[in-house]
Amino acid sequence: MGMLRVIGGSAKGLRLKHVPGDTTRPITDLVKEALFNILGGEILDVRMLDLFGGTGAVGIEALSRGAREVTFLDTSRLAVKTIRENLASTRFSDRASVFQADAFNWLASQTDPQFDLVYVAPPQYKGMWEKAVDLIDLNPRVISDDGQIIVQINPLEWVEKTYANLRVFDLRKYGDTLLVFLEKSMPE
Repeated sequence: MGMLRVIGGSAKGLRLKHVPGDTTRPITDLVKEALFNILGGEILDVRMLDLFGGTGAVGIEALSRGAREVTFLDTSRLAVKTIRENLASTRFSDRASVFQADAFNWLASQTDPQFDLVYVAPPQYKGMWEKAVDLIDLNPRVISDDGQIIVQINPLEWVEKTYANLRVFDLRKYGDTLLVFLEKSMPE
């Protein structure tokens, strides 16, 4: 496992801890850089949900680059502890909420959170990204009207689907990582 660090913004260069016995899906610096180049200024002042938080690296990168607040979820107690430690060392704890929770139960129970950005990078090959996007499609209030969902998966996991309230508007492939961008599909 390589060194984990913040690559841009106010906390640039700060090192992050890995989750012990890591089963999370780490994001490479290349993909992280590409993702935040695509988002650019759109990250400023957003409310973000990091659904399978892992180390918290993506949400922390967003905070470093000007996101207003990030909610992190992970089922793993070790991941939650790691996210809290990484938030403390980057001094972003006051702009973050961290919950040890099942992403699917949590998504299904939200009545009006309205996130501008939902990041979905679940453990690989379990169909979890599809389940997460299906739940947001069923409960579209999870994202704001001009919000977006970004899914980070292995290209082999990609399945073309039609949603009632969402549409895929971009796909970007970086080696063995695929970023899928979805937004609300406005009724014609």
